Amino acid sequence: MNKYMGFYELNDINIPTIPWNQFTIDTVLDNRLLWTLRVAVEKSNDLNLPRMVGVNAEEAYENGMELLAKYKDRGMVIYYPYFIAKKSGVIDISSKTIVIEAVDKDLWNLVTHGNKDVTIIVDKHHTNYIGDKTFLSQDEIASLLKNANIIKSTYRDLISEGKSIFAEWSFAYNTNVYHKPIGEKYLIFFELRSVN
Repeated sequence: MNKYMGFYELNDINIPTIPWNQFTIDTVLDNRLLWTLRVAVEKSNDLNLPRMVGVNAEEAYENGMELLAKYKDRGMVIYYPYFIAKKSGVIDISSKTIVIEAVDKDLWNLVTHGNKDVTIIVDKHHTNYIGDKTFLSQDEIASLLKNANIIKSTYRDLISEGKSIFAEWSFAYNTNVYHKPIGEKYLIFFELRSVN
């Protein structure tokens, strides 16, 4: 399962996910919101693909049209309302362990800059912490593990073949066009893929 399939899979399992739609020439974007655009390709390398994050509706549409022209024959462009991340991370789910890595604010702080506030390794018998044990609250950890177990159950066949399922997540807030958080914090998953 690559990033392309992962977007469809996110819609099919019972975990909180981004409300994504496929970008087309007929897409209409609410100008009261900021938007994120991402590209997913059907085959080949699907890492480091173009994205636009937290842009206004006009800029999102213009860039969406450029991305659509470039990738329409190889994949798709998706869009969803931009959110402000309070804490983010990845979960690596394998047959023996669930590994949660977490970082303050955006996931880019982890995947691009290599920052990490805590790593939590959970197996049948132990939970080990590397880093700031208090960075994630017990409720946040419980919520991540609950959803990790849903993913593990859904993809038990892939996992039994020795693959891991990799998920990206954030505890986030909705935002207005001024980048101000609105509403309550919530958990959201925005990428899912299998790795060997």
